[in-house]
Amino acid sequence: MATKLKKETEKYIETVGRRKTATARVRITPAVKQSVVVNGKPLAEYFKTKELQESVLDALGKAKEIFSVVAQVNGGGITGQAEAVRHGIARALVAHNEELRKKLKRAGYLKRDPRMKERRKFGLKKARKSPQWSKR
Repeated sequence: MATKLKKETEKYIETVGRRKTATARVRITPAVKQSVVVNGKPLAEYFKTKELQESVLDALGKAKEIFSVVAQVNGGGITGQAEAVRHGIARALVAHNEELRKKLKRAGYLKRDPRMKERRKFGLKKARKSPQWSKR
């Protein structure tokens, strides 16, 4: 019976954040102390640079409450992954409190960045670069 009570008190919100080819599954839980875990590692261990860490925590800074964040990220590069986590956190915060939507939208955290590398076409060297043309 104690396990049922524990599960009921620990309600979480799960959302998906994306940027370029990176995808993040993010769970936020109201907590006493803020913690962020990405792929089973603490935030500072997974995202080494201060800029990437701040990018992830920007969306949390807009909320007045403290949350525990657990994220599973795959695909893309390290910057794309950081911003995918931020996108997921922002979506989860809006699901938790609709009043945060205006702030997060103005900051640009709810926009999914769709830019991806264009595929290579046959007969060309890259997506658009063609082989050198010679007249004779």
